[in-house]
Amino acid sequence: MTQANFLDVGHVVIGLGGSGLSAVNFLLSCGHRVTVVDEQPAPSLAPKLPQGVQTSFGGIDEQVLLSAQKIIISPGVDPRHAAIVAAKAAGISVVSDVQLFVDALRERDAATGKTTSIVAITGSNAKSTVTTLVGEMAKKAGKIVGVGGNIGTPALELLAIEGMDLAVLELSSFQLEHISHLGAAVATILNISPDHLDRHGDMKGYLAQKLRIFDDAWAAVVCTDDADLQSVCQSVLSDQGMPDAKVITTCGTIDTDCRADFCLVTSLDKIWLCHQGEHLLSADELFIKGKHNLLNALSALALGQAVGLDMPSMLDALKAFKGLPHRCEYVKDVANRAYFNDSKGTNIGSTLAAIDGLGAVYGKRSLALILGGLGKGQDFSELAEAVDTYADGVYLIGADAAAIEQGLATKPSLVLRLHHVGTMQAAIDAASQSTAKAVLLSPACASFDQFASYGDRGDKFVAMVNQLAEI
Repeated sequence: MTQANFLDVGHVVIGLGGSGLSAVNFLLSCGHRVTVVDEQPAPSLAPKLPQGVQTSFGGIDEQVLLSAQKIIISPGVDPRHAAIVAAKAAGISVVSDVQLFVDALRERDAATGKTTSIVAITGSNAKSTVTTLVGEMAKKAGKIVGVGGNIGTPALELLAIEGMDLAVLELSSFQLEHISHLGAAVATILNISPDHLDRHGDMKGYLAQKLRIFDDAWAAVVCTDDADLQSVCQSVLSDQGMPDAKVITTCGTIDTDCRADFCLVTSLDKIWLCHQGEHLLSADELFIKGKHNLLNALSALALGQAVGLDMPSMLDALKAFKGLPHRCEYVKDVANRAYFNDSKGTNIGSTLAAIDGLGAVYGKRSLALILGGLGKGQDFSELAEAVDTYADGVYLIGADAAAIEQGLATKPSLVLRLHHVGTMQAAIDAASQSTAKAVLLSPACASFDQFASYGDRGDKFVAMVNQLAEI
């Protein structure tokens, strides 16, 4: 590594994270000179930089950017930085690593005569679940698939997959901000709720970046549950001249009639996943539970159908899918009681989603709920209504158990269902003796009072459930 020569910076990569490093390696493989800029004086990945790469660490130097042929910006870098604004004003192209991937993929396809379809997925929640599920469906259907983007594997690394038929990309608003022509075979915005407003300014600015996922898309999956989001999506698609036949609708409202292409209906005392009125499979055939996960399943089926995946293969993959670790993850059934690990539920909002989602499937007063940890000053009374509706019993652990009890006790009918047990093992032991149909660990708290991380907490929960199964 050498310090940047302002007259010979070549292509500039801002931000030396995983995606930044993948961009450096890709640009070098294309024969470009590369300079890496990072605000940290000593980025942790700096030792992995190949020889010959110039660096400018400890700040974002405007002179370096203004000397660039092209700038590749990492998603974690705020584009409002004065030096980046100046570079854009000077007409220098600023793109994401995902745009580099798209351009390289199209160039490769043109050279080989192959068409590699892109499935593009964004949303405030559930992106990783749906992205992973579509990838599993593609594998089951016999496709060579690459899964990456915001989910962990940088998009550019997918170019190493020989004969790739399908690229399934999870895209954040930060990544979409610097994608100019995605051209996905199918794209979707799963849902929208306030997030990253410190960067995007307001919900209008946040949504504007999300909507870029539809740029030059061949098809779109649109959920009808959020009427405002549906209207905005269809307006954008209409402006692009996309015919109605290319729009596939989903609906997560459980009803007796199918009101979308993919929807949930009740029949014969069961919830069914349906496609245009045809029953595909019942919810009790799935490991993943909760209304939110059923909608995720519908979204994955719709996306897969849009790129030609056969329905039997998709349904087989769906029935085998247990969810992502620590995200309302099905563990197993023990003594006719299902156990779910939602250790990543570290705040009230995420725990509410888990309770409502599983409660809609298992019914009123069906859940044994494990709550507790470091409460972060939250108002736990916001959980009281949902807990009162769906919890058979609540088992309180960790440092802020008393604060949680105080919040939930604002609902007097809950008081006799609140149990201080102290530890995870004690909570599982007590819940296993309850009349609940399902045991849900969704703590609504940080983990650091008793565990190293939410992952450690979830792993220990899973291990204890597995031990319970052996008794």
